[in-house]
Amino acid sequence: MPQPVLSPGTLTQFERSATGITAHTESAFLSVSFFSDQVVRVLFTKDQSKKDFSYAANGVPSGGLQGFSDDGEVIHLSGEKIHVEITRSSSLLRFLTPAGVVINQDEPGLGTSWNGEQVCTYKTLQPEERFIGLGEKTGPLDRRGRGYQHWNTDAFAYGTGSDPIYSTIPFYIGVHSGLVYGIFFDNPAKTFFNFGASNNRFASFYADTGNMNYYFIHGETIGEIISAYSTLTGHMPLPPVWSLGFQQCRYSYYPDQEVLNLADKFRQKQIPADALVLDIHYMDAYKIFTWHPEYFPEPEKMIRQLDEKKFKVVVMCDPGIKEEPGYHAYDEGMKEDLFLKYPDGKPYTGQVWPGWCHFPDFTDVRARDFWKKWMKLYAKQGIRGFWNDMNEFSSWGQMMPENILFDFEGEGATSREGRNVYGLKMCEASYEGGVENLGGKRPFILTRSGYAGIQRYAALWTGDNVAYDEHMLLGVRLVSSLGLSGVPFAGYDIGGFVGEASSSLFARWISIGAFSPFCRVHSMINSRSSEPWSYGEEVEMIARNYLRMRYQLLPYIYSVFREASDTGMPVQRTLAIEWPHRSEVYNGAFENQYLFGPSFLVAACESNKNLIKVFLPEGAWYNLNDGKYYEGDQIIATDSPVHRLPVFVRAGSVIPMQDPVQNTTEQSEVIHFHVYPGKNSSEFEWYADDGETFEFNSGKYMLRSLNLSHDQLRISASQSSYHPSFKTMRVVLHGCNDKSEVKVNGRKVEVAQAAHSYFLPMLKFDPLEPAPDVGSERVIHYSFPYTDSEVVIEFRQG
Repeated sequence: MPQPVLSPGTLTQFERSATGITAHTESAFLSVSFFSDQVVRVLFTKDQSKKDFSYAANGVPSGGLQGFSDDGEVIHLSGEKIHVEITRSSSLLRFLTPAGVVINQDEPGLGTSWNGEQVCTYKTLQPEERFIGLGEKTGPLDRRGRGYQHWNTDAFAYGTGSDPIYSTIPFYIGVHSGLVYGIFFDNPAKTFFNFGASNNRFASFYADTGNMNYYFIHGETIGEIISAYSTLTGHMPLPPVWSLGFQQCRYSYYPDQEVLNLADKFRQKQIPADALVLDIHYMDAYKIFTWHPEYFPEPEKMIRQLDEKKFKVVVMCDPGIKEEPGYHAYDEGMKEDLFLKYPDGKPYTGQVWPGWCHFPDFTDVRARDFWKKWMKLYAKQGIRGFWNDMNEFSSWGQMMPENILFDFEGEGATSREGRNVYGLKMCEASYEGGVENLGGKRPFILTRSGYAGIQRYAALWTGDNVAYDEHMLLGVRLVSSLGLSGVPFAGYDIGGFVGEASSSLFARWISIGAFSPFCRVHSMINSRSSEPWSYGEEVEMIARNYLRMRYQLLPYIYSVFREASDTGMPVQRTLAIEWPHRSEVYNGAFENQYLFGPSFLVAACESNKNLIKVFLPEGAWYNLNDGKYYEGDQIIATDSPVHRLPVFVRAGSVIPMQDPVQNTTEQSEVIHFHVYPGKNSSEFEWYADDGETFEFNSGKYMLRSLNLSHDQLRISASQSSYHPSFKTMRVVLHGCNDKSEVKVNGRKVEVAQAAHSYFLPMLKFDPLEPAPDVGSERVIHYSFPYTDSEVVIEFRQG
């Protein structure tokens, strides 16, 4: 009787290579190779004829195999960080530490197998094992006991447990027994992950079609794993600094005078902002690469006027091309045969905003070139940001046929393999089109859909969220999970896209959003306005204070983004990155806490909670709001009124800040270094460049180390040719007393005493005036002329 499930069977022959082995089994072909000393690639296939390429893995293998042995039963491959054992009789794999401790292993009796076209690998569930990451997935931080699928889907008003939603990043991190590892399943077809759901034996990952192609990653820390994954799939390019400011969006702002009035109101109310986002009503009948002739008769003039007001413009870019002879984009796409098609050669037609549409095949380089060419029109008009929406891709009915043909870089595929990479390749075309057409300025690309590696081209937002507290906190977890999965630049629609936020909910949401990598308000048509002043004077003040703080923090935020572009370390960091083995991190009461960069601990909480519990990990922490000092490794209760988000600063931090500004083109003349002394030494790399061009690639940037010991701050000399606008350096020392002494470069200086640090987000004070006394905090200030030379500041408590 034939077996419906086919396993690889016995390994029959193999060949050694410089990186591992290639082998034949009774039913398949197996390759195990060291990509680096931390990454091992495993490939099971039944079809060796198909070209081996990946849309996600674009890193260059560097090897890492150090040793090989074969005892007749088990083949041993050893590297500096990982040892691999392959059982010859069953083709089962085990991954071990150099000391021989099992990190991860195939489940005996199951391993890898095929069920028809479906291919699956089963992994033994380790005791108390937790699973985190997996990209844009709802639910709790710890995925244990749950199952998920990846199939990019337009998930309007998705629930807090909905699955799938918009993006596919099939990469997760396992945590157990003091060990951490990662698995990236690089198969763009519909994939499924089971972390012990409905069974107590295994975790598994499988695909509807294609190969079993995965990368096993091991490191001492989760940070190492994220870095190795980012090296494999690519790093985020450094974004333009304006895109880190506040962006205001609505579905939709029109006509042009409304957009101009909106810009004026932000400036009149002194609420910092950098970008206004135009949704689909800017287009003529929703047709991409057009402008509505009545709403926006002179788009270049409007964009020029907004530029004078220091606002950038971001426009919605949907992939659907209206089926309309005489429409320039349609005519060219048909002439050049650039649209997705059925097996009989007819273009696929789906209904979306413009009506019946064809869709460019972005897996064909010719279609990407077509898209880039038309983007030149937007760039010439002054557009600086491109918002790729509906790129799952979406069409009414949400049932795109699975027999649609994709070029797939000349290899050919159907939508079974092409759907999940469609948004990725659209973003590639958009990013490269921006680079080619913006005259040396960095483009900003925002996307709703993507595949692993999307960080190379775009920021990602979490789609059509809903205006209630649980969804606000879900957004926090989604962004933290995306950070674990190689996407540092991510965010959510502040205030909720669907429904209407209460005043208290919007106030809480925008305070949390000020500590998010991507900071944008967006609301749906036929709902109340959702500008910061739409919820009353008190909420307007809260929004102004927190956005003002975000802009003061831009030297810190931009430096953290530079770290993300270099290493892949996320900007928003779940506590699991540093404390993966602490059970409190995964507790429902604390799983919404996160680090914003290395220094701020944000305790995101519901809008109706005035008192919450906070888990403070090891170390020591200062309450940002009142300066109170806490030893770590404890759970505390803290006030959380709607105007004061619970935020803590890690002891041992140095935070570079600037004066309040209204937009990122304003130049601050003072750089503030807020020093929070601690017992341990620390280092922060303060980075600056022009924030707009690619000249940093030619060395035009500033990089200075801020080294803090318990009683000394050393600001290294500038190591580059870029000189920021600062004329004054100001040190703000927290946690001091009235007898504290300060020396600068060995010389004792007089310092100013103060009861606050001038940037705390307090309610009901003029934003141009200092905050009122906040109680326990005492700080001292010392200012001196800005210098590129090394500065050593010593401080001693009296």
